[in-house]
Amino acid sequence: MPIKIDPSITPALLKKPIEQMFDLSAEKIRSIERTWDSSRGTPVFTVKGKYTSRGWTEWTQGFQFGAAFLQFDATGETEFVDLARRRTIDLMASHVSHIGVHDHGFNNVSTYGNLWRLMREGKAPANERENDFCELALKVSGAVQAARWTRITNGEGYIYSFNGPHSLFIDTMRSLRSLAVAHQLGHVLMGERDLKISLLDRLLQHSRTTAEFAIYYGEARDAYDIRGRTAHESIFNTNDGNYRCPNSQQGFSGFTTWTRGLAWAICGFAEQLEFLATVPDVEFEKLGGRKPIEQIFRKAATATADFYLEHACTCGVPIWDSGAPNLHRLGDCAAKPADPYNAWEPIDSSAAAIAAQGFLRLGRYLKKSNYRQAGFAILKTLLSEPYLSTDPKHQGLLLHSVYHRPNGWDHIAKGQKVPNGESSMWGDYHLREAALMVVKEIRDEPYLTFFKAK
Repeated sequence: MPIKIDPSITPALLKKPIEQMFDLSAEKIRSIERTWDSSRGTPVFTVKGKYTSRGWTEWTQGFQFGAAFLQFDATGETEFVDLARRRTIDLMASHVSHIGVHDHGFNNVSTYGNLWRLMREGKAPANERENDFCELALKVSGAVQAARWTRITNGEGYIYSFNGPHSLFIDTMRSLRSLAVAHQLGHVLMGERDLKISLLDRLLQHSRTTAEFAIYYGEARDAYDIRGRTAHESIFNTNDGNYRCPNSQQGFSGFTTWTRGLAWAICGFAEQLEFLATVPDVEFEKLGGRKPIEQIFRKAATATADFYLEHACTCGVPIWDSGAPNLHRLGDCAAKPADPYNAWEPIDSSAAAIAAQGFLRLGRYLKKSNYRQAGFAILKTLLSEPYLSTDPKHQGLLLHSVYHRPNGWDHIAKGQKVPNGESSMWGDYHLREAALMVVKEIRDEPYLTFFKAK
């Protein structure tokens, strides 16, 4: 297990670094708010320390405003909940009804969901109108997400990505939180002839399809079947519903593991296991039963978590792809800390931030200290330089994030050979969210979840 698991790392040990991070975070949020022109779309990643947009899909605005909700939750600074409320009301409605993306859990749970959660926890003032407003948005968002449906030969299906009905993305596991929340609110997707379509059923079908086709288990599926590795994209023939092949949009290939996709799987399956624990047994009776469903989720979560532990650098930060073409020039990366300034392949700190939260959730759910301590170890790395952005002129919070290496979208600074030193909306958000989980544990506050206990 290359990641150094230090049993001495505790929430109390992380308290001061987290406080420093949220101090820095406050000014980063203010800086973006002062300078960002909403007519330019959504901020996605930084170029020379300034956030810029990058047209592909509008999947990061929820992280922009969700960050302010997390900041308020951690610090109690009311300016941030006021900002987040105002921006959510003014700018997020189009995301609720967005039929063209698989990202509803990113955009809408991070905004409407956080406001709804904060009111339920008693941290934000109770407001019946806002509560109803948030619940309606969350219901619609979950249904719209679930409507992006492709059926496959085994009678099940999946939520297809923005690439089209043939495409299943590993990322969507993390975005399933939108279906989970909408289901708990009692919502269903209405289809032709008023057919009531269960959001829980669609969530489970998508998860099973992802677990079967996008995750490998070392069971001789193909020549590259290594336990825990993931395919970013799984391709299906929409004419007959048959699976065709693995593929990748943001990774190096369909037969290597894009590490942010791996992190989405760890975090997504871990959070969905938490959700399943809140669902009454009776709801599983017509859906295959609780035990076999949870077994599939646990198998996927632990396989991907173990792959990450074996292939990340000792500090917990991974190279952007397990098969990056110049990886051999770096020697045994799993035997040393990551070097964001190396000359051959970028690392991806955003993958580490997402994975850290996944390990914390999985460790708590399974009551396995090695996963929990892995989450702490990764978080400890990210809460200090060279990952934590201490430069007041830099709008990013978490440095050395990578967006789309194959397309060459990431900024390469003068004198450098690969992208480094930049930030992303999802990396910054997930660092805050993982850190907030620890803050709430230290304070003995409600666990950071959007799901109600059964």
